[in-house]
Amino acid sequence: MLTKVFTPKRTVCKVTFSIPGEWAEKDVQLVGDFNDWDEDANSMELKDGRWETTLRLKPETTYRFKYLIDQERWENDDNADTYVDNIFGTEDSVLEVGK
Repeated sequence: MLTKVFTPKRTVCKVTFSIPGEWAEKDVQLVGDFNDWDEDANSMELKDGRWETTLRLKPETTYRFKYLIDQERWENDDNADTYVDNIFGTEDSVLEVGK
């Protein structure tokens, strides 16, 4: 699930990324354009039965991303704005941060 909340002047969008707790046993990494696909940059925390993290992102920008589950499998967000093909023959989730 993706939740987008803009600051009052709309200069930043706080995006909360959230997936069901049962998707992972040990850990979840949020990986995408916003962190140069760094698998160690954005760890998600297990809160109230869901893995989640919040990032401050630039409005009017589109980002590709995926979840790295337990350091072994990649998953898309079920609620991504859209999906696009990647160079690995699968798809990436897409987040569109509006105005």
